[in-house]
Order: sequence, then C-alpha cells, then structure tokens
Amino acid sequence: MTLSSYEKNALLEIDLWKNPKKTWYSSALKIVNKPVDIAGDAIMNTPLAGEVIKKSMIGILDIANDAAQWSVDSSAIFKEFRGDGHDVVKLNDISSLDLEKVDLTVGWLAAKYKGILFAEGAAAGAIGIPGLAIDVPALLLGCLRAVGEYATYYGFDVNNQKERIYALNVLSLASSPTDAAKAVAMAQLTKISGDIAKKATWKELEKSVFVKMVQEIAKQLGIRLTKAKLAQVVPAVGAVAGGGFNAYYVSKVCESAHHLYRERFIIEKSTQ
Repeated sequence: MTLSSYEKNALLEIDLWKNPKKTWYSSALKIVNKPVDIAGDAIMNTPLAGEVIKKSMIGILDIANDAAQWSVDSSAIFKEFRGDGHDVVKLNDISSLDLEKVDLTVGWLAAKYKGILFAEGAAAGAIGIPGLAIDVPALLLGCLRAVGEYATYYGFDVNNQKERIYALNVLSLASSPTDAAKAVAMAQLTKISGDIAKKATWKELEKSVFVKMVQEIAKQLGIRLTKAKLAQVVPAVGAVAGGGFNAYYVSKVCESAHHLYRERFIIEKSTQ
C-alpha cells in the first residue's frame, strides 16, 4: 500500500526522535539527575530495604501490566473513531485509515494521563514516604494503561500476551537512564515487533528468552522508578515533587508509545 505524504513525514519525525542530536539541555539534564541517582543508590543499597523493594516491584509491575491492559476499553475507542466519521467496529478497521486521521482521533491522550498522574502523585507526595506504597503502583498502572490505549488507537490488540510484553518494553525504553540502555531497549522492541508481525507462536517467543527478559525489565524498572521516588521524598519536597515527577515520567512513556506505535502502524500498512 502506498504511503501518504503525512505518513512519510511521520517516519522522518520518528527517526529524529530515535536519533536525537545532543544538546546543552540533554547534557544539563544528566547533571541535574546525578544527585537523585546518588540518593537513590544509597537507599537501594541498604541491605534489607533495597532487597524488599526490588522483589515487591517485580510483583507490582507484573500485576499492573495485566490490570492496565484489561482495563483498556477498545469499544469506547472504536466509538471515538466513529464519532470522527470513520467506520471502525474492530481493530483491523483502523489499519485502513490514513495515519493523519488516526492521530487526530488520538488527540490529547498524553495530556489526559499527565493530568491524572500529576494529581495522584501530588496527593501521595503530600503524605511522604508512606505515600509511596500507593504512588508507585498507581504510576505504573497509569503508564501501562496509557501504553495500552496508544496500542489500541493504532490497531494493536493488548489482549495478546506478546503485545503486553511489548508494552513493558515501551516502559523500559522510557525509563532508560543512558544512551546505551536506550539502544538495548530499542533493539529489544524491534525484535519483539518483528516476531509479532511474523506471527511467531508463544512457544517460539519463549525460546527467545522473553519470559526471563520480562522479569528483568520488571526488576530494573522497579529499581529505577523507586530510586527516583525515594530520592524525592528524602528532602521532603512533598506534593510538588511527587506530582511533577509523575507528570514528567508519564510524558516520556506517552512520547515513546506515540512514536513506536505510529511506526508499527506505518510499517504494517506498507507491507499490506
């Protein structure tokens, strides 16, 4: 199928996002984040607390992913498409649309989640450290639900176990602290999307060690996220920091999901 000029321009935008030019802002951000990482490392290296956090986060993320994707209402999304004048009653109908039409229906999805999670983080941050028991699972659940909605808007079935693994990897990419980590996450996403496109069976995916990979993502993401949240609570910056971090984090997740699912939409459309 021939791509429209809008879709060709979108591929250029996605390539720029994947391969950004280094700026003074990106360098400054690394300097700003360094004290946060140091404070987080100190907490995570505490013999008992660090191990408890690591293990609990693995379980939280696994449950949050299933709950988030289960809660995505595909019928409501199809109704939005019909409200915009498109005959969409199932996921496959979306692939026949031009990307520009899909983007217009997606609209301000990221803004919705930034608002929701800012409010949640501010409320939990006002409580202090005890609020983390509510805040971290709620943030993960919200981010994964955002990824699930992006997937559905672009025609991908989040009830598929392979798509849920892809969703976890989107979070892994958004959470990558270094360029090297981002490159690894991007390579993993490319591998998974290729296997999904080839309709590889779940047994074949297991041979690619994806089950162990999911466990490792859960572990590393949980550590990274908890470090950031704990480091913010240490100086007792409270509600503003809690809400601000949540809005910042979900914006990165939404940006990643936005680009990645648009790219997959275009690639699948071009091979039809």
